[in-house]
Amino acid sequence: MSTILPLSPRLNRIVFSHGLQKKMAKQLGLIATNPKHPSLYVELLEPKSAGVYSFRIDRKYRTLFVYRPDQNAIEILAVTVHYH
Repeated sequence: MSTILPLSPRLNRIVFSHGLQKKMAKQLGLIATNPKHPSLYVELLEPKSAGVYSFRIDRKYRTLFVYRPDQNAIEILAVTVHYH
């Protein structure tokens, strides 16, 4: 189980302004306890050497994050629109 580092005020504003609070809380709970949960659709982004991953909040929004192994934590970097 990983710890989720606190979101920055900027990211909190984005989550709130798009009405994603409940969905984000659910997905953060899943990523913390089971990063391989199928509803997350976790992907390692290019370039892979950067170690940036994404997971799905819903069909429209994704979250970019990195693992912080020294802290056994996940740091959320961004919330983005994901087009299919």
